[in-house]
Amino acid sequence: MTLEEVQKKLELGIEQSEVIVEGDGCNCSAVIVSPIFEGLSLLQRQRAVLAVVKEEIKSGELHALSVKTFTPAER
Repeated sequence: MTLEEVQKKLELGIEQSEVIVEGDGCNCSAVIVSPIFEGLSLLQRQRAVLAVVKEEIKSGELHALSVKTFTPAER
């Protein structure tokens, strides 16, 4: 899975998001900014993001994803 594919999947799966993805494809990190994170705990935010790529992680297409989430106000 390419970084561009990971980014596109996250942008489509997380409403109103800005996504920056870095890494080597199967092991990557993502910074996601979205207003949907307002009022959510860190764990809830990570679960929301990982749910978007659950199938890719399960299949091994995406080995690991490190996630940092922010609301627009937290940037």
